[in-house]
Amino acid sequence: MNSFGIRTDLALEAREGMERAGEKLHGVRTQEYEYEKAGVRVTKVFVETKNAANQLGKPIGCYVTMEADALGEPDEGYHREISECFRKELCQLIEEMAILVIGLGNRDVTADSLGPRILDHLFVTRHMVKLYGAAAVGEGTVHLISALEPGVMAKTGMETAEIVSGVIRETKPDLLIVADALAARSTKRLNRTIQITDVGIQPGSGVGNHRNALTQESLGVPVIAIGVPTVVDAATIVGDAMERLLGTEKIFRRSSLADLNNMYVTGKDVDEVVKRISFTISEGINAAFCAEGE
Repeated sequence: MNSFGIRTDLALEAREGMERAGEKLHGVRTQEYEYEKAGVRVTKVFVETKNAANQLGKPIGCYVTMEADALGEPDEGYHREISECFRKELCQLIEEMAILVIGLGNRDVTADSLGPRILDHLFVTRHMVKLYGAAAVGEGTVHLISALEPGVMAKTGMETAEIVSGVIRETKPDLLIVADALAARSTKRLNRTIQITDVGIQPGSGVGNHRNALTQESLGVPVIAIGVPTVVDAATIVGDAMERLLGTEKIFRRSSLADLNNMYVTGKDVDEVVKRISFTISEGINAAFCAEGE
């Protein structure tokens, strides 16, 4: 393994890194398939043992990675075909009625604003159902949807987990869906990948800002985490470029790039990309909530 940690929030990349390093990995199962019409490749990574979880640095659970090259490209329809694929994958994990959606991140930092922007397009129903009954939001809708943008500790002075646990205590949701921007190991997955997992999330882990985890163990309700990698570690980019330049037969000390570990890179069009992707994901979430059984 490299002498300094390459930060990635994607379980798929963690598994690939282990394979490239030639390390044996037991207790991990994968399933791959494709939505050909939408151009979406799906890889499910099942981490099934504690040893595998320790090796990968990912908790036991299921990690669904959706890769779509067109996701970051302009599209007048906001990639509705990808939203539909996302809905199908999300529906496999959703059964509960009362759902709290958490938009993590900093709205003032574009690459970290995915979570709050997803909430902007979310169809929130809890208040209407509470006041007027299920008929107020249409036939077939059974989910009570509420939303929360907890902000970041620098602004609130509180851990996200503290804010979320207080809201859970008062509103008693059956399920949390947490959306956040992630960090990737590879530039080819930047703004082109959606990860869905049933193990929860640790806010800020991708960029080294470890906050209290949002998991079923810490909050008392199941947590589904949704994320899109919007940044890549600068050391990773330089290291990969140097290895390609020098060739595999030469030794390159990646540890010499450790000073770059606190620098992150994103695309120059990140404003438009995050706007499109947040809408694509919110459309998939809305469809999953409002089109039950389809």
